[in-house]
Amino acid sequence: MILDKVNMPCDLKGLNIDELNTLSYKIRKLIIKKVNTTGGHFGPNLGIVEATIALHYVFNCPIDKIIFDVSHQCYPHKILTGRKEGFTNPEKYLEYTGYTAPEESTCDVFKVGHTSTSVSLAVGTAKARDLINGNENVIALIGDGSLSGGEAYEGLNNAAELNSNIIIVVNDNDMSIAENYGGLYKNLKLLRETNGEAENNFFKTLGFKYAYVNEGNNIERLIEVFKDVKDTKCPTVVHIRTIKGLGVKAAEENKEAYHWILPNTLDENNCPKAKTESAGETYDSITTDLILKKAACDSSIIAISPATPGAYGFTKEFREKLGKQYMDVGIAEEHAVAYASALAKNGAKPVLSVLSSFIQRTYDQLSQDLCLNNSPATILIQWGAIMGADCTHLGCFDIPLMGNIPNLVYLAPTNKEEYLRMLEWSIEQTRYPVAIRVPFGSVVSSGNEDKTDYSVLNKFRMDKKGKNIVIIGLGNFYHLGEKVFEAIKNKFGFNATLINPLFISGIDEDMLNSLKDNHSLVITLEDGVLDGGFGEKISRFYGNSKMRVLNFGAKKEFTDRVPIEELYQRYHLTPDLILDDILKAMPVLRK
Repeated sequence: MILDKVNMPCDLKGLNIDELNTLSYKIRKLIIKKVNTTGGHFGPNLGIVEATIALHYVFNCPIDKIIFDVSHQCYPHKILTGRKEGFTNPEKYLEYTGYTAPEESTCDVFKVGHTSTSVSLAVGTAKARDLINGNENVIALIGDGSLSGGEAYEGLNNAAELNSNIIIVVNDNDMSIAENYGGLYKNLKLLRETNGEAENNFFKTLGFKYAYVNEGNNIERLIEVFKDVKDTKCPTVVHIRTIKGLGVKAAEENKEAYHWILPNTLDENNCPKAKTESAGETYDSITTDLILKKAACDSSIIAISPATPGAYGFTKEFREKLGKQYMDVGIAEEHAVAYASALAKNGAKPVLSVLSSFIQRTYDQLSQDLCLNNSPATILIQWGAIMGADCTHLGCFDIPLMGNIPNLVYLAPTNKEEYLRMLEWSIEQTRYPVAIRVPFGSVVSSGNEDKTDYSVLNKFRMDKKGKNIVIIGLGNFYHLGEKVFEAIKNKFGFNATLINPLFISGIDEDMLNSLKDNHSLVITLEDGVLDGGFGEKISRFYGNSKMRVLNFGAKKEFTDRVPIEELYQRYHLTPDLILDDILKAMPVLRK
């Protein structure tokens, strides 16, 4: 069997074209079966199989360096570089991460999970090679969608000046996660339509030597071109046209839906399984329903996504209903924040939705373009939580990142009613830039309308008034606070005080001062990293008093696919472990 012959890239060298084509078929079958079992990135990996085989056939990895962008398309590479068992053996399906990881293989140059970075990383790799008189090839593999990110432009601009070997393979399947947006894609379309011969060529304008491969899923043709550019002495772009989702009809026809799939999306014939009925209301549907309702009678409202609309329910139907009141800015969070700021400053009502992990890319725009200008835009932070995700997509760093920027009002709703009230207020108010940490998980409803006036900043809400111990549960972890409240009551026989702070970016000094009289311990609970986080604001406030403060949240670390239950144990985020820490802080309660 052809798969048995190939364990490392060098094993490809002796295969003929027919064998390589058979190998591509077998690899595609492995990816389909594995990803349909575990979930994960689907369409991008299926589209790059032939190009990956051709790259490893021509170049000499790991001596030659292949640098992936985002890593959404690295599964064929992993199969060819010593990690095949992670795709052939179901017991080892989860052994390897979904992204490039140098600790797994010397063929992986960087650990990468965010987008638009490969060209910059390749330029640095190539320059280091030149400084120490190396001669290996440096190849960046970047998808067309990733070209919309600002760092990709910066990297290309710098790469064109390198005056030595650097090869940039542009994988053009006319798709990002959703549709591509932006002027660059008109030029890519023109290049595809003219077989790369159009005089107007973005890459040549920058100074690159350019080659186009219309049959980007043809191994023989790819090998020819890669051989031609190998050992090039100048910056070179190889523009290949591929088919995202190749090999699964549903993925070829609905590229957005099959960019990433859940387990068991396909049946044994690789056809979509019948969809189950909707699980009901979600925070995504709550958001889109409110935006559509308001946009229908207010033309100044505009929803914005930086190329990840499906992650938070900005479906194709939602986008079509909004029409010109929706904008996908591409994978460009920095631009998205500045764009939203300018919209808000000039009378529009922007609502920018972005994942916690991705808001990290735009600190300067949050600080300078948005908050220094005090523009009343609304930013929805999605998936903000301690989670068992890959180390490249953690959602636990947004609180310290955003909670300390002047002028920004950062809100943490605990339920549906609070979230709706905060979102409604934020869209209509004109005084502050506002971010809302959208609750993560199933919808929680209090059943009571929230009538809080959020224009009165940094006012906490005391939901239960007690003595001795104060529990401040922020956002998602307010519900953990409720459990701790009950545990204290059951174990010690008294009611603690339970507070919903609502605001991440400030503290209620009056309330905190009032607690000093009949409380001796405050515990803070936050669904994020502690260093620089919300709890430290409380600790700092009580620093010169007799009040003891215990902060509960995540340690400052990159975790990698650690089960959430294990993380909660590690961080003492269960009622029992919190009670143990309370007893250590207040030994008098043991009596």
